[in-house]
Order: sequence, then structure tokens, then C-alpha cells
Amino acid sequence: MNMDLSIGEASRVDLLAETERLYREVAEELAVATRRVSEGDMGEVAGAMRAMKDLRAAFQMVMEERTRVEKLRKQAGGVVNEYALDLDAARDEIGRRLARLRGAG
Repeated sequence: MNMDLSIGEASRVDLLAETERLYREVAEELAVATRRVSEGDMGEVAGAMRAMKDLRAAFQMVMEERTRVEKLRKQAGGVVNEYALDLDAARDEIGRRLARLRGAG
């Protein structure tokens, strides 16, 4: 069983990378705003609050996208309910049992 999710998965992985890039940018903005506030520039309080909200939203997007990508990877790998189906091992076991039945007569 081979599921080709390369197109959908590639776009999701690109979205994940883009979301992580956004997260880093907002985190840098927050660090700069926090540094300015600690230096006494109270004009940056609004900027820090906005950056914090943006950071929270970006974090939520990253976590949702990682969950989606992980789910797609598990589906492509044949993982069902946290168990992976090893079809090759199952095929080998069926072959062994059929051989025993044939040998037994």
C-alpha cells in the first residue's frame, strides 16, 4: 500500500517553515520592544503587547501545522491508532503458515 501525499505534504511542510520563520521574527520584535521598555521607553509598551499577541498567534499556527504534518506522515507510513502496520512481516508470517499447512498435508 503506497499513498502518494507528496504534493499536499510538501505544501504543508512549506507552510510550517514559513510559520516558524514568522514566529522567529515576532519573537525578535518582542525582544527588542521588551529591551526598550526595560530601558525606560514607555512608548514601546503598545508595541510589546502587539508583538506578544502576534507571537501567541504564530505559536498557535506552528503547533497546529506540526500536528497536521505529523498526522499526514503517520498516515503515509501506515500508522493507525499509534500502531504501524508491518505488511512485509505479515506477508512473511502468512507464507510460513501456508507452508506449514502444505507440509502437514
